[in-house]
Amino acid sequence: MTNINNINRSDFQYFPFHLVTPSPWPILLSFSLLTMAIGAVMYMHGYSNGGELLSTGFILTSFGMGLWFRDVIIEGTYLGDHTRQVQKGLQLGILLFIVSEVFAFLSVFWAFFHSSLSPAIEIGGVWPPQGITPLDPFAIPLLNTILLVSSGAFVTYGHHALIHGDRRGAILGMFLTILFAVIFTILQYYEYSEAAFTMSDSVYGSSFYASTGLHGLHVIVGTIFISVAFIRLINYHLTDTHHQGCEAAILYWHFVDVVWLFLFIAVYYWGGM
Repeated sequence: MTNINNINRSDFQYFPFHLVTPSPWPILLSFSLLTMAIGAVMYMHGYSNGGELLSTGFILTSFGMGLWFRDVIIEGTYLGDHTRQVQKGLQLGILLFIVSEVFAFLSVFWAFFHSSLSPAIEIGGVWPPQGITPLDPFAIPLLNTILLVSSGAFVTYGHHALIHGDRRGAILGMFLTILFAVIFTILQYYEYSEAAFTMSDSVYGSSFYASTGLHGLHVIVGTIFISVAFIRLINYHLTDTHHQGCEAAILYWHFVDVVWLFLFIAVYYWGGM
């Protein structure tokens, strides 16, 4: 009987799954995330060296994720380990990840509607609270909505172009998506810098920056996600039948688009009336 530990890549495999090699990145990421969480708590409570610990944890987490994703790309692109069955597993993984993100945004929406539908007497019994000047939803927020919806259309165009073997169209669609995403982030930074209220200005400021800031963070992550797919596309890593990483980035980006539509309607338009 053959010992499974002695099977080489050249041997015939009787199953469609990929047996990953031992990796140091999971244990590194677990301690990095723990360090970042402890640093965040220390920083928010004013303990000394909390910011340094938070920064160290963030750097180690980014370093570990980058190396882990690099290994996954090598497995799928150069080693041929990502069979159809493995790709289905990866697709299920990104879908479950997006579901977890849905519940994260559900919590901030819950906090927003809890305070806005029944304003407490401490904030004057009105929403927005007295003394708060909300942002004009038909200024930068509307422009950002157009940018995000357009980026979703372009990334879909790039996806279909990739499936049909149109390399130029795929590159163009992904590039325009990244460009619009960067413009969105710049405009949101400008909006924050010009806002007449801060995160410490009552529950309105807290819920506004918690919801839009969390979304802004997801836009940055999604931009990096699509940028990696764009670089891989340029380097001929993706084909019309094998582009799971690109599809994962596109699914994530569509999720970011949909969340922004809810934010625009609920937080910017209805919440600022």
